[in-house]
Amino acid sequence: MSFSVTGKTAIVTGAANGVGLAIARHLADAGANVMFADKDEARLRAEVGDMADEAKNIRYFAGDLREKLTIANLLSATLDAFDQVDILVNGARQILRTSPLEQEDESIETMLDQNLMAGFKLSQLVARRMIKQGKDSDRPCVGTIINLSSIAAQRTQSDLMGFSVSCAALDQMTRCLAVSLAPERVRVNAVAFGSVMSASLQDHLREHPDHREAILAATPQGRIAGPTEVAEAVQFLASDSSSFVTGEILIVDGGRSLVDAVSTSLH
Repeated sequence: MSFSVTGKTAIVTGAANGVGLAIARHLADAGANVMFADKDEARLRAEVGDMADEAKNIRYFAGDLREKLTIANLLSATLDAFDQVDILVNGARQILRTSPLEQEDESIETMLDQNLMAGFKLSQLVARRMIKQGKDSDRPCVGTIINLSSIAAQRTQSDLMGFSVSCAALDQMTRCLAVSLAPERVRVNAVAFGSVMSASLQDHLREHPDHREAILAATPQGRIAGPTEVAEAVQFLASDSSSFVTGEILIVDGGRSLVDAVSTSLH
């Protein structure tokens, strides 16, 4: 069984920090051509600029992926650099607190826009390209889309309502797109993670260091995983070893979602 992604081209969004950055670096180290995409141009340049200058398989693109023109330009930049796109990782996520009784609170709309719709629109555009470039191919899979979700989709915390709702919607979008695109030989899956040292968890623990022990206690494996462990799951879903896997939500959480109390911080 091979998890090789050598020679494939991937777009990874949310690639300026945290899990998205780890995934993009991991795929590049594994031999893929990778377009690192994020709206934070300064952070992208700091993290990727030198690598993009030195490595032929790394480029970066900055822009707000909620804008239609930006996603079109992202795909164009990827094709200009690498001629094709085989893998899309929708990793750009936003976590905001929700005040359920505050009528002026727009966090749910904001996170649906960022965590669901931006990835959906990019997936539509990239899937059309995958189908076009695979038209004359006899391969069982001509492209794969991987969405980054969270165990928060199945957990209830009122102050994280918007994030939980957007992740639940993303999971269902994953399943629906998987069925819709299966006849076109494009696979769609998601990785839902928890107890992983993402950028948001780092920020959270800086503000609430006492929550670390609660997270460890709620995770059967008794540790917080590094972002590379999510990247390895993404590589599996991006490789031909998962060629008959579509519509799945792969949980990477050290067993936490099996036992976690809802009072524990959902990261």
